[in-house]
Amino acid sequence: MLIVNGAVVARPESFETLLEASLDHAERSRLEPGCLGHQVCLDCENPLRLVFLEHWSDRSSLDAHFLRPASAMFADAMRSLAASTAPLRIFDLGGASEELVAIATHS
Repeated sequence: MLIVNGAVVARPESFETLLEASLDHAERSRLEPGCLGHQVCLDCENPLRLVFLEHWSDRSSLDAHFLRPASAMFADAMRSLAASTAPLRIFDLGGASEELVAIATHS
């Protein structure tokens, strides 16, 4: 199983649009093969920061997710609406490893 963690800080004027896009992306992603969970949460310490937590059954399912046109469109929208982004952190529980992936590489 893989756990993916990421975060984005919205600009104040784009927060609602980014939140809506993020919720749509999470809902759509939960329907994909291999997706065990996909959530977007508000950071209690920074009201403009959205935190993503994903669970995937295997790497091929996650790679397929990144290659979907809808995922690329979401990543592009996120970058255009964000004040800042952080690399995705991918944890492989089977191999007990961690990988950092820049969001920009998935468009």
